[in-house]
This record gives sequence, C-alpha cells and structure tokens, in this order.
Amino acid sequence: MNKPPASLFVGVTGASGAPYAVRLVQVLAQAGCELTLCLSEAGVAVAAHELELGVSGRAEVTAAFLAAAGAEARVYAPDDLEAPVASGSNFPDAAVVCPCSMSTLAHIALGTTRTLIHRAGDVALKEGRPLVLVPRETPLSEIHLARLLEARRAGATIVAPMPGFYALPRTLDDVVDFVVGKVLAALGFEQRLSRPWEGPRR
Repeated sequence: MNKPPASLFVGVTGASGAPYAVRLVQVLAQAGCELTLCLSEAGVAVAAHELELGVSGRAEVTAAFLAAAGAEARVYAPDDLEAPVASGSNFPDAAVVCPCSMSTLAHIALGTTRTLIHRAGDVALKEGRPLVLVPRETPLSEIHLARLLEARRAGATIVAPMPGFYALPRTLDDVVDFVVGKVLAALGFEQRLSRPWEGPRR
C-alpha cells in the first residue's frame, strides 16, 4: 500500500482485547481517518467489561466506547447487511477486525456471512483492499491455525497481539501501544507508539 488509508472499517468482536480496539480507534481518529464502526453482540459485552464502561446495551456501550476513544464514527449494528460497507462499490480504503474472535476468523476465511463484520472481511478480500485481523486466542487448535492460514492465503494480514518486550514497556498502556503500533504499520501508517528495535542500549 503506497499511502495510509483515509477511510477504514473497524470491526470489534467478542475476543478479549477491547483495550487494543479503543486505542486503535483513538489513534486512527487522531490521524483524521473516516471511520465506520461495528461491534458484534459479544463485542459489546466484552468492551463493557474490559473497558469498565459502567453501562450496558448496544447504544450505550458503543457511545461510551467512542467517548473513551475521543472519536467519531459511522456506527452500524452487526445485523445491518444493508450498510454501505456491505457493498464493494462503497467500501472504505481498508478494514481491520480488532480483536478478532476465532468464529469471526472462520467466517471470513471460509467466505461465509452472518454479520456485517463477516461481510466487511469478505468484501475487503474480494475487492483487494487491505484487511488486518487481530486474532486473540490461546492456545490455538489445529482448526484455528488452519483458518489463520486460509485467511492469510486469501490476502488478509494477521497481526496476532503478541507484545514484544525489547522496547522495555513500563505500563499496560505501553504493551497495548506496541500491538496497536503493529496494526497501524500493517495498515500503512508510520507509527510512533512504540520504539523499533535498534539494538541493545549501551
């Protein structure tokens, strides 16, 4: 990709990792990106818990999520398969699913669609747009590994949230920024959230 995307679809599913998602949305908004956001049903529950939002219900959790990120986005429900991003003729420059559950990964890898997030992944691949998946599960079964390989072969970039410690993180925010920085780099952004490896400090 020659330049960073100006518009992105962000899907947030029910895998653990909501802090990655809210930080990613925050940084993308700060970069001036036009965002489309969809939280899966399980993604709403996980975000409310992991971000300690103190609210429940789709509308309330989504609003609190965006407030925490200091961001604005077009928001769609996962069952809204008539949303503009469901069509290749009106798809944004790129898509990211962060965090990406194993169920969502499987649907995208197999080309099946039950939700708008699945459809967005499918459209990104068929239109040749960048698609970044951030799968969060451990340990990984043979089924998980097979689906990851299928998604990669279909054109997705897999950024597993495996923080590196060569940057000597001091806080949980540092660890989150390391992973989010890798996602940004995969999308074509010049990221400054974490220090690249430059050899041991002398």
